[in-house]
Amino acid sequence: MFKENSKMAKIERFEDLEIWQLAREICNEVNQIFETIALGKNYVLRNQMDRSSGSIMDTISEGFERNGNCEFMQFLSIAKASCGELRSQLYRTLDRKYIDKKTFDELMEKVLLESKKN
Repeated sequence: MFKENSKMAKIERFEDLEIWQLAREICNEVNQIFETIALGKNYVLRNQMDRSSGSIMDTISEGFERNGNCEFMQFLSIAKASCGELRSQLYRTLDRKYIDKKTFDELMEKVLLESKKN
C-alpha cells in the first residue's frame, strides 16, 4: 500500500509492489552472475540459485493473487525463506571463489533488504 492524498490507495497489480520489483532485480542480477563468471559451469549450484531467486518473485506474485491478506502474508513468509536459501548459496559462491567480495556484498545487501521487507 502507498499513501495518495492522505488516503490509502489499493495496489491492483503485483508488479506495482516494491518487494516484487526488488525481487525481480535480484533475480536478474543472479542471472547476470551466471553469464559473467565460472559459476555458469557449476550447474547444480547455478540451478539452485536460479530457482531460489526466481522463487522469491514468483511466490510474492502468487500470494498477491490469492484471496486475502492472510494467504498473502503466508506467501511472503515463504518468499522470505527463499531469501535465506539464496543468501546461503551466495556464501557458497563466495567461499568457492566464484564471485568476489564486492559482488557478494552488493547482492547480499539487496537480498537482506528483501528479506526484511517480506
